[in-house]
Amino acid sequence: MISRRTLLLGGLGGIGAAAAMGGTGYALVENEVLPGKVRLDRALGKCGDLPAPPAASARVERMTWRSARRRTTVTATIVPPAAGRSLRGLPVVVALHGSGDTGPSVVRNLALDHYLPDAVAKGGVPPFALVTVDGGPDTYWHHRANGDDPIGMIVDELLPRLHRRGARTDRIGAIGWSMGGYGALVLTRRLGARRMAAVVASSPALFTSYKDALATNPRSFDSAADYARNDIFAALDELKGVPLRVDCGTSDPFADRVRDFHDRMHPEGALEGGCHDGAFWRPRLRPQLAFLGHHLAAR
Repeated sequence: MISRRTLLLGGLGGIGAAAAMGGTGYALVENEVLPGKVRLDRALGKCGDLPAPPAASARVERMTWRSARRRTTVTATIVPPAAGRSLRGLPVVVALHGSGDTGPSVVRNLALDHYLPDAVAKGGVPPFALVTVDGGPDTYWHHRANGDDPIGMIVDELLPRLHRRGARTDRIGAIGWSMGGYGALVLTRRLGARRMAAVVASSPALFTSYKDALATNPRSFDSAADYARNDIFAALDELKGVPLRVDCGTSDPFADRVRDFHDRMHPEGALEGGCHDGAFWRPRLRPQLAFLGHHLAAR
């Protein structure tokens, strides 16, 4: 009789049927020697299910402009901490989306317009505004050779616009997922401890080398020199003094690099069971938003 495990392995690309039938394929994938561990863990139910969002919600607002830094039109989505709350007097957390996403899509996919109002109303989190913005599908949130500069857009265009509307932008927070988790650390390097109150990187796209980055996404960096300029592991001292929280699933393809980051920087957060998806990210929003809100309120 063919076992459920063998059937699962037979459906995984990149693993030979003979190896799967003999059990060797499972062992190699489980130990991450062969590709496919994330798909295997998902098939075995290790990734969990996407939870329903909280009932609380707040109507979002959008700002659109032609970005000189990005050389394209961008949209910022403002998520208030409560229905009808204006930006005036509120601190800001910039939310950086992952590869292939946009500012509006990350709000929708992670239900940020539900989780923030719930955290404030029921979790005792000091209120702040969560603001997402379009950083491009695969810019990896750094200045690119073609002139696209998403971090410059945040610093020189988004934050001044929010300030003119009454938001407090002298000290901000940042949160990001995957490419955006990496981007949150890039933004921290740019602003430093004086302006960055706290940062959350959820499953950040961290790499061990330029070759590693290209294997993950050929458009992640323009060259080896571009990678070297933006290598987080080569600039860890620039993150010191900023409260950090970094979470990642143990079945996430970036888990090894995140574990290395934890060992070297000792941020809050943890590596726990889960994958690189909303089923891992949504359940951690409540403690992550609390981490940001309390640090922003501690002036």
